[in-house]
Amino acid sequence: MSEDETPELDTTADEDNAEEIENLRREAQALKRIRESMGSDSFVKEVFEKVFKEDIERLRGMEDMWKTRKPPQPLSYDALQQEATIIDTAISTLDQQVWRLIENFAVFKDSLHRLSKRLQDEQAAAMKNGSPKPIITFDKDDEDTLDFVTASANLRSTIFGIETKSKFDIKQMAGNIIPAIATTNAMTAGLCVLQAFKVMRGNYFGAKSAKMIYLERGGPRAMNSESLRPPNPDCAVCGIATSRLEVDPTRATLNDLVEDVLRLQLGYGEELTINNEVGTVYDPDLDDNLGKKFEDLGITDESFLTVIDDEEENPRVNLQFVVSSKALPEDGKPVVLATKPDIARRPRKPAAETNGETAIAVNPMTNGTSTAKRKRVADDADLDGGMPVKKTQAVAFVPGAEDAIVLDDGGDGAIVIDDD
Repeated sequence: MSEDETPELDTTADEDNAEEIENLRREAQALKRIRESMGSDSFVKEVFEKVFKEDIERLRGMEDMWKTRKPPQPLSYDALQQEATIIDTAISTLDQQVWRLIENFAVFKDSLHRLSKRLQDEQAAAMKNGSPKPIITFDKDDEDTLDFVTASANLRSTIFGIETKSKFDIKQMAGNIIPAIATTNAMTAGLCVLQAFKVMRGNYFGAKSAKMIYLERGGPRAMNSESLRPPNPDCAVCGIATSRLEVDPTRATLNDLVEDVLRLQLGYGEELTINNEVGTVYDPDLDDNLGKKFEDLGITDESFLTVIDDEEENPRVNLQFVVSSKALPEDGKPVVLATKPDIARRPRKPAAETNGETAIAVNPMTNGTSTAKRKRVADDADLDGGMPVKKTQAVAFVPGAEDAIVLDDGGDGAIVIDDD
């Protein structure tokens, strides 16, 4: 192509854009005209004609859209107005009934009158007070907006041949209401209270008679029940034993809890950990707090203490204490176990096999941390300058595994399996 030749420019896209811009301009002008007519006698007719006639006729003009389906049928305001004179707008109170076309038209007119008057009054008040310009938003409990949405939705459904709905149905859909949720909540709360009464009786037969209750949508019965299942030791919720401690805050020390309660009364061994809301307050490697009083450790009335049994063989499930501050007799113990708990044992789990090697399983009762303690054991004594020196190794005992994993501190850090 020579420099003197000018290529033809494709202006199709520009023409399409110009046409689209012109359509948007006309649409904006039409909406502005309708907005300015609010409060006049022609306001309702202009809104109706724009939404249910002009816009629908424009859609019908897109013939490619209606080759395989029925085109929408626009509505005539004048034709409906002749019939609507004998319709009582009190039909809007019949929310369970599906309204006829003429009834939806009457409710549409009435609700639009109510909304336009309300908006004008609010705008006048806002202008007088210097407040921001108000708007009306949909609320399923606002009868004016709900009537308008119901009538408008049904009118548009009629245009497109869609099944119309009652005011109650539309309130459920537009308000995102789950049917019968209030009834279900009431039934569930009532059943919980009935079962709680059994537990609160405090006797053997009361607690044992409590049931698990199930609500069913189908079947011969609306409710079914079954006996309570025993706590699952592997469960982080029901597998925890609970009890209450009575503590004299002026005298009680952490050592009183460890020695007098946990070891003497409950039979715990050396390997245990005590946590509170902040963190660990005691374990075999953290015994600095044993002589401290509860109040010095921030353990006050209604505080929680969790005891974790770290023994390798047949450990107990976690035990949670609720602390009750109380002035106890001077000649008695400063920490008293209010009720002796029934502490279940964790089930012994077999070691998992992975390609012929023993894998270390994590116990879920310890929040993802292994309860195995590293212990120092004496190995063969070496001589260092004529003095016997004990060679130490860190041994990690894994619950469920028959062999111990030995961490060789004196060598190159290799992990070996002790077969002895």
